[in-house]
Amino acid sequence: MRHGFLGIIQGVVHCNSVTLFHINHKEKDMASISLTKVIEKFRLENLTPEIDISKINVTQPDINRPALQIAGYFEHFETTRLQVVGFVEYSYMNGLDEERQIEIYEKLLNNPIPGIIFCRELHPNDLFKKTAVKYGVPLLMTKKATSACMAEVIRWLNVKLAPCISVHGVLVDVYGEGVLITGESGIGKSEAALELIKRGHRLVTDDVVELRRVSEDTLVGSAPDITKHFIELRGIGIVDVKALFGASSVKDTQNIDLVIRLEDWDKEKEYDRLGLEEEYTEYLGNKVVCHSIPIRPGRNLAIICESAAVNHRQKKMGYNAAQELYKRVQKSLAGKRDEEE
Repeated sequence: MRHGFLGIIQGVVHCNSVTLFHINHKEKDMASISLTKVIEKFRLENLTPEIDISKINVTQPDINRPALQIAGYFEHFETTRLQVVGFVEYSYMNGLDEERQIEIYEKLLNNPIPGIIFCRELHPNDLFKKTAVKYGVPLLMTKKATSACMAEVIRWLNVKLAPCISVHGVLVDVYGEGVLITGESGIGKSEAALELIKRGHRLVTDDVVELRRVSEDTLVGSAPDITKHFIELRGIGIVDVKALFGASSVKDTQNIDLVIRLEDWDKEKEYDRLGLEEEYTEYLGNKVVCHSIPIRPGRNLAIICESAAVNHRQKKMGYNAAQELYKRVQKSLAGKRDEEE
């Protein structure tokens, strides 16, 4: 049983067979995005409005320029990718005689292609458009240059179609570092996030963090749409951070740079007091630096999180305070040995 946002929502909203939390997971497992959202995101012009695109989904983050296919080579053709036609492909197609065009267009468009984007405001000829409508392949157009269009579409699709999991925690942007605060329910994650927001930092999500693995080195965190910009505080209820603190206090997505795991203080446990060796936690196969912070009355969690974020940033810039202290101690001991000799 969940005790955070979705636990509250599930207690209020009744579903017939599954909870909202499970619905959320099911939608993410499909790993697809509707073509309509792609058109809206990149402001593409639909050249084939007669085709129903409401049920067409994009499932691959990669795209393809069909130059080889237009030349007649269809081996290993990735038909499930978005296709992008630039000036070179466009010029070659228009240079073919009508009989060859009919042959190539039939072979090209008789595939489950989610859509073809024409760049630089290029318009396909009537034969190409007629064949596309025949097989239900949407034709789209953009003013952007081919390379720029490809780069933006791939980057965006890589994020939207990346492997995704949900974890229990709070994600905050602290001095540009994405700090994921985790720990048992009720330990003080939301209160620490609220104090960080008051100190000028930005909230990404509270209670449920959706993590996407966009590359071997990068995890991106975001909020479920239903809880975006909200924080739950026990004894007070739901707080709208954006309404209370302004648009500058929230952020939609953030790379995960550091994990802070809050845990109850255990006097029998030995805690790291130097930090010479990094500890890591793993999400979706990516390792992230993790600090275990013991909690006891009187500790200011917001300042601890700020210090951890700045210290992590310093390490990325090449300075490690623990190693510097170790070098000073070694130098001091070496100096004493020399004096004794």
